[in-house]
Amino acid sequence: MSGIAARGESVLFMAACPDCRARIELAAGALRLAIGGSRRTTFYSFTCPECGAAVRKPAGERIVELLTGGGVRTLRLHSAL
Repeated sequence: MSGIAARGESVLFMAACPDCRARIELAAGALRLAIGGSRRTTFYSFTCPECGAAVRKPAGERIVELLTGGGVRTLRLHSAL
């Protein structure tokens, strides 16, 4: 996730596809954020509009802040005890 850009009322997120290397803009509705109990289980995902690849990338604290602030749907993962 390389940053965000605001256009009018909507927020667009800049990302890159590791498969086709396309640099793309994604609306909040095209992204999903999963927050787990560790860095390994906290990630965001999207489908590349260029090649159709399912992309999953780790999300650190700053990425989580940007995505949640931009309206990306979030799933909180709970660990089994």
